[in-house]
Amino acid sequence: MSFNNLQLIEPVLQALEKEGYTNPTPIQEKSIPVILQKRDLQGCAQTGTGKTAAFVIPILQLMYEEKQAAAQTSHTIKALILTPTRELAIQIGESIRAYGHYLPLRHHVIFGGVSQHSQVQAIRRGVDILVATPGRLLDLIQQRHISLSDIQYFVLDEADRMLDMGFVHDVKRIIARLPSKRQTLFFSATMPNEIKQLAAMLLNNPVKVEVTPPATTVDLIQQSIYYTEKHNKQSLLVHLLKDPSIETALVFTQMKHAADKLTRMLNHAGIRTEAIHGNKAQTVRQRALENFKSKRTRVLVATDIAARGIDIDELTHVINFELPNIPETYVHRIGRTGRAGAKGVAISFCDWSEKIFLSDIQKLTRQTIPVVKSHAFDAPGMHDVVQSTVSSYGSSRNGGMKKRHSRAFTQRG
Repeated sequence: MSFNNLQLIEPVLQALEKEGYTNPTPIQEKSIPVILQKRDLQGCAQTGTGKTAAFVIPILQLMYEEKQAAAQTSHTIKALILTPTRELAIQIGESIRAYGHYLPLRHHVIFGGVSQHSQVQAIRRGVDILVATPGRLLDLIQQRHISLSDIQYFVLDEADRMLDMGFVHDVKRIIARLPSKRQTLFFSATMPNEIKQLAAMLLNNPVKVEVTPPATTVDLIQQSIYYTEKHNKQSLLVHLLKDPSIETALVFTQMKHAADKLTRMLNHAGIRTEAIHGNKAQTVRQRALENFKSKRTRVLVATDIAARGIDIDELTHVINFELPNIPETYVHRIGRTGRAGAKGVAISFCDWSEKIFLSDIQKLTRQTIPVVKSHAFDAPGMHDVVQSTVSSYGSSRNGGMKKRHSRAFTQRG
C-alpha cells in the first residue's frame, strides 16, 4: 500500500513525497483512516514504528479541511499534543513542519528548562497546533497565556513514559481542562494496568490499533549480551568501538554522573563522544544531538529520560553499558536503532549485579539474548552461574519488579 491509497489530500501527499516517503508503516496504515473518520484511537506501538506520522498526518489534514470549510484565517489552538520530554516534543514539531509544509497551519513547541518568553510570544501571534510537555503547559495555563477551551484534537503520546516519569497527575490536571467534546488519540509502547485505566478514562469508544505485541523487540535488531566484570566495562566498550563498522553508537547509562564519566573516558581514548542527560542545558543537549545526527560525534552517551524521543534514521548501534532495572526500558532503548524497517544492532553488557535485570528483560520480551563468549574481557566463570540465575529467577520475579519501579525516579536522569 502507498500513501496514495489513504485518501490523503494533495498538499500532504506532496509533503510526504518531498520527504521521500511512499509507503506507510503498519501503524500509519491502520491509524490514519481511523483518525480521518474522527474516531478516538488507542494505539499500542513500539518506538521506531512511525507512530508520530500516524497521528500528525491525519490531524493536519482534518484541521486544514475544517479551516477551508469555515473560511477561517485566525489561528487558535485546536490541537494539543502532549508528550513527556522536550526531545520528543521537538521531534514532533519537526514532523509537523515537514508533513504540513504546504498547509497554512501554525504550530509551536513548548517545554521547560528554557525561558518562556519566546514561547509566550509565539502563542500570542497565533498557533493552531501546540506540542507541549506537561510541566511547562500547566505553568502557562496558570499564567493565563494558554487556554484549552477550543481544543478539538488531543494526543497523549508515550503514555507509559508519562507514568514512568511521574507525570500522570499533571496529565490528569490537563485533561480536566479540555472540552468534553473532542477527538482523543492515545499512544503507548506498553500497556500496564495504570495506562489501561487512563485510556479508559480518556477515550470514547476507541478503535484499538496494535501493530506489535506489547514489550516485544523489533525483529530486525540483532541483540547480544557480553558477560564481563564491572571494572572491565570501560575497556570492553573501547575495544568494541575499534570496529569501524560501528558508525554511530548510542550508549546508555543509568546515572547522570556515570554518563559524564564515560564520556570523558571515551574522549581521552580518542573517540569523539558527547553526553546528554537532565543536568545538561537544553541548548547543550540540542547541539549534542545535532552533532550526533550529522556524525560529527560518533558516540552519544545518554540516560533514559534524556534519550526519549531521539529519532535518528541511520543509528547503527545501541549499547547498554548498564542494563536498565526496569525491563520495559530495555525495549525502548534498543528501539532507538532498527527504525522504520532498517536493521540495527543492540549490544548489552552484564556484570554480576545485573543478572536479575537480564532475567526480567528476557522474561518480558520472551527472548533469550545470544551470549558472546570468549571476547577480550570475558568473565568465563559468569556464564553458567548467570545463566542458571537467569533461568531460576525467570519464573518468580513479579515482586521484585514492583520494588524497582518505586525507586526508578531517583536512578534515572
